Amino acid sequence: MEVYSIRPLLAPMISIVCAILIFWRGDNTFLRRSLSISASIIKWIVVFSMLPGSLAGKIYVTQLVPFTPGISILLRVDALGMFFGMVSSTLWVITTIYAIGYMEGEHARKRFFAFFALCVSTTVGIAFAGNMFTLFVFYEMLTVCTYPLVIHEETPEAMKAGRKYLVYTLTGGSFILFATALTFSLSGTVSFSQPGILSINSGVGILAVLFAMFMLGFGVKSAIMPLHGWLPSAMVAPTPVSSLLHAVAVVKAGVFGITRVTYNIFGVSLLKEMASKGINVAYILMWAAMITIICGSLMALMQDNLKKRLAYSTISQLSYIVLGVSLLTPDGAAGGIVHIVNQAFMKITMFFVAGAIYKKTHKKNISEMHGIGHKMPITMATFTVASLGMMGLPPTAGFISKWYLCLGALDAGQIIAVVVLLISSFLNAAYFLPIVYRAYFVKPPDGDVTTDEAHWTLLLPCVICSLYVIALGLFADLPFVPLALVREAVKQFFVL
Repeated sequence: MEVYSIRPLLAPMISIVCAILIFWRGDNTFLRRSLSISASIIKWIVVFSMLPGSLAGKIYVTQLVPFTPGISILLRVDALGMFFGMVSSTLWVITTIYAIGYMEGEHARKRFFAFFALCVSTTVGIAFAGNMFTLFVFYEMLTVCTYPLVIHEETPEAMKAGRKYLVYTLTGGSFILFATALTFSLSGTVSFSQPGILSINSGVGILAVLFAMFMLGFGVKSAIMPLHGWLPSAMVAPTPVSSLLHAVAVVKAGVFGITRVTYNIFGVSLLKEMASKGINVAYILMWAAMITIICGSLMALMQDNLKKRLAYSTISQLSYIVLGVSLLTPDGAAGGIVHIVNQAFMKITMFFVAGAIYKKTHKKNISEMHGIGHKMPITMATFTVASLGMMGLPPTAGFISKWYLCLGALDAGQIIAVVVLLISSFLNAAYFLPIVYRAYFVKPPDGDVTTDEAHWTLLLPCVICSLYVIALGLFADLPFVPLALVREAVKQFFVL
């Protein structure tokens, strides 16, 4: 049931107004902080006010600018959009607190927090997009708004990373634009529909080409290999930006786009019908995801820089989501989609820890972190919790994701996917447990084991996110938790 409401528009507009005010009066530290925190909390309230209705099957709609028949800026909050909007708005509150502490004493803070707010605004716009044209507009706005954050340090390395980021993401955007135009040509609309909007009558060949263009476009920000090259380079950005890239905005926009295309543009029935005619594009996507899962983990094993190890881990973990979506089974879709939030909280915890360690000790490399768990015990405890989640051990959130992914793979008859997930768990252990061992079981070189945690603005977000990692595993089956929204979305995709 569709309900017309101003709230889908209000949610992204809050961040835009916040950014404008920061650009205007952001030199005042107190005002800048107050605007950032208050705007994030108000957005969170607006988004969560739609949660009960979304769980009851309501769809909130706001139509803004009609350009031509079938093409308009449309905001439409269904279960999947609500799920992604909920993740983004929650993590913005937490990341804002962390960013305030991390950026203390840094240069260009007004610019940083203004574009930080714009990034979250465009992410919520992507979540609430009611058609592919609207999604594309916000998707490209996200690219532009993230660029100043990537190059924030303004060093030659940062500028090079920024150029690489733009080349990759704008090229991907070009594929999406062309694919969107072709979709409109074939179907006469670009609106998201639960059974999909395309027909086999368009021809299997042209549909396969269209699917490939969409996957190439969204695959850049999803970091599907070999389209991943921009992501490790972007780690030169400040840690709050890395957290934003890996948990809240850019990469999640990519996998969210793949999910929309698979289920709301093509649809399960059409993809299976294409497979029956000899072109199984979902199967190809599944193999691309599995290769990325393994190769990303192997690359992570070779990194000594903590943020780069986390970056390659993200590349691997993102393809869990793509794998789940490509299985075309209810459990597979549930496992992939719920991993958007589960991976977000696990990975953002790890980046928060990396930033806290750097701000306190100026150490970036794992080989330098002997005994860091003695000096920063609470900080490293949160990292340990997130590591166990990445390995998929109960009762963490990571276990829930892998459980549903394995069930979905078995339903699809893809035993190879289960094997890949198990290998990935062992590889996660291989590159995360040595960090934990070095932190707790190797004493600091100077023998000093005095507790010296980072400032509370850096420590508190680590603790909150690590508690989420546990809570999302322990209480996954309760109402009003992310998995409930995922089940509502899956019910719509598969007409259960």
